[in-house]
Parts: sequence; C-alpha cells; structure tokens
Amino acid sequence: MPTRAKRPDVIIIGAGIIGLAVAWRARQRGMRVTVFEREAAGSGTSRVAAGMLAPVSEVEFGEAGARLLELGLRSAALWPAFASELEAASRQSVGLLRTGTLLVARDADEARALERQLAFRGSLGLNATRVRPSQARELEPALAPTIRLALDLPDDHSVDPRLVLAALRSACLNDEVELRERAGVSGVLVSDGGAITGVELHAGERVLAPAVVVAAGTWSGGLDGLPAESRIPVRPVKGQTLRLRDPAGPGLLRRAVRFEEGYLVPRADGSYVLGGTMEERGFDEASTAGAAYELLRDCHELVPGVSELEIAELCVGLRPATPDNLPVIGAGAVEGLVWATGHFRNGILLAPLTAELVTGILTATQPNDRLLAACAPSRFGEALRRPEQPPAPARDQDEAPARRRNGARAAVGL
Repeated sequence: MPTRAKRPDVIIIGAGIIGLAVAWRARQRGMRVTVFEREAAGSGTSRVAAGMLAPVSEVEFGEAGARLLELGLRSAALWPAFASELEAASRQSVGLLRTGTLLVARDADEARALERQLAFRGSLGLNATRVRPSQARELEPALAPTIRLALDLPDDHSVDPRLVLAALRSACLNDEVELRERAGVSGVLVSDGGAITGVELHAGERVLAPAVVVAAGTWSGGLDGLPAESRIPVRPVKGQTLRLRDPAGPGLLRRAVRFEEGYLVPRADGSYVLGGTMEERGFDEASTAGAAYELLRDCHELVPGVSELEIAELCVGLRPATPDNLPVIGAGAVEGLVWATGHFRNGILLAPLTAELVTGILTATQPNDRLLAACAPSRFGEALRRPEQPPAPARDQDEAPARRRNGARAAVGL
C-alpha cells in the first residue's frame, strides 16, 4: 500500500495512558505525531486500573524498588499540575481525589507490617499517622469493628483512569495528533544502516517516520523487524478488578482503603474499584468467579458494606512486567527507537513523568538523569540477546488465582 504523504516526526505505538500522554506532550513541543492503536484508544489495561497515586507501594523490592520509589515520588509530585493542565486542555475532569488513603490491618502480623510502613514513611518525610481502630472508624464509619490498626495516608491520592484516558484523547485530538485506532502495528522498519524509518501495519501499510516510541504495554516485545539485542523482556501479569456501584450514591467510603489482599477505591460518582489479584497466566484475559469471590470475601472482612454494592463489571487487564519490575524508558539499541513500556502496576502513577522523559529524548533536551539511567533498556544485558520466550501457558481454570499477600505492595492497582 502507498505511504502516507505527510510524514509524522514520531510514531507512537499504543494508545494507553503512556502512549497518549507522550503523544500530547510531544505535540506540545511542536512535533507531528501519529499514534497507532490495535483496538480503541484507552481500551486496554489502563482502562482497568484503579488509579491510585501511591508511590510507596513498591518499597520491598530491594535496590530496584528504591529506584522505583524515587520515580513514583517524582511523578506523584507532577500529577496535580498535570491533571489541572489536562482538564483545561480537554475541558473534562480526570477525577483527581485528594481524600487520602487508609492502610488497614486486621491482625497482629499485619499491624506489625503497618508499624514498619509508618517508620519507613517517616524516614522519607512523608505524611503518615498511626490511628487506633476507634479513630479509623471515626474517619471511615464503614470499617469493621474488628480491625487492629490503621495508617492515615493523606497524600496518597487517586484519579479515575477512564476519565484521564478520555481527557488525553480529547487533548490529543484538539492539538491535531493523528490517532489511528484499530490499526495494529506488526513491526518496525529499519534501514540498512540500522536506523528506524517507520512502521508496518498488520494490513500491510507502511508509514514512515524517523522516530518510533513503543508504548504497547504487554505487547511491546512482539514487534517484528527488531534485532534480538534490541528487544525488551516484557511479560503479561494478569490482574482482575471488580467495579461496583452504590445505588444510593457516594457515601460508603470517602478514602481509599488498602489491605493485605487488595484495595477498595471510591469514585466521586458513588462507584468503587475493588482489586488486588496478580496471576502469572500468560495472555489469558478470562475473568473468573474465583477472583471475584476472593476479592469480595477479603474486602468484606474490613468493609462489610461492600456486600450491599451492585456489581457493574468484572475487568481483566494484563500488566506489562519486566524482570526487575522497573519500567523501560529510554532510547533503544536501534537509532530512532524509544521505549516507554514495562510499567507493571504503575502506569497511571508514572504517566506524567514518563511523558516528560520521553519527550525530552525525542527533542534532544533531556538532561542526564540518573533515574532515566535506571530505566534504560540496556540494563537487561544478556537477557536481550536470548531468544524471546513464549508466554507461560494458562493454568487450569479451577486453580485458585495466584494472589499477592503484601498489603504495602497491593496498592497501585493494575
């Protein structure tokens, strides 16, 4: 098929929150931008996310976790201004709630974990207050009387990812970003000299551009045309969430409630997102009764009123995970290739910072940033030169979902 006459300066593969945020920022810097999305914009994992802006949630992953924490703190600080600017550009709300979070323990072991969280947050200079069960129930009367301890985290906010995606889509279109939906990219085009020249679509069309940003989430590692040493080891990690609504409207919870097995996040319209599963099941996107049962059972112990809510939707998302759980942000091994993927559970949180970093790379204005170095695609070394492994096969459907059991790390969502 013929090449389009007007060439973009940059092609972005993927129209989730990362791809759209990069597209919006790049267009603001004067670049001609084309975004390709294999389905509808914002219809993937970003749409399923709970949207918590909780950067301390990954603190137990060692050295890589410390770097991720720093990334998260920096991006969380960008969110208020990012949200305000996006709302002005799109004339749409992004659902930013600054009501805080309660981190809740139900037994002595979980209470000890909260004490460690309190000490850690204090060492970072972050706001966290230890509250007795009676105080926690004064803050959130819907909590069960059996809770042992809680932490009040006033600076852990949330946004509604579906509203953010809609606002980003509008802002991009208003700024004349070319958004081509249901136009999947099969691979990138590379010149004989080893530089990006564009992409090829599944339909056979070739679109030329000197730069390509890969923001395709879980599917980022499957592009044709890349040499083995330039590929990124990204795997899917399945997560399921329940979307609930209160026919009486808002009021059950004002704050997000996080607990060892998951989280319950309120929306301004009286709906809630209940989540916390993490399953190594390859590209399986089937929703399961077992996941819904476990989510409701665990949440009911702490917020009994959740049983009175109506089930609106059971959602499945595939989080793009890397071997060290850090995102991949930076220039690839092929000239003109930029990666913006592997955000795992932190795509919503890290969207403003990722857009800033990637746009700096595209415009050659990004200063030497040690955090960007921590996310560099080259860090995987030998892993990039090994043949790509196929996705792990799904286990039998009657197996219980693989669930994380650490409340400190169950907070960010999909």
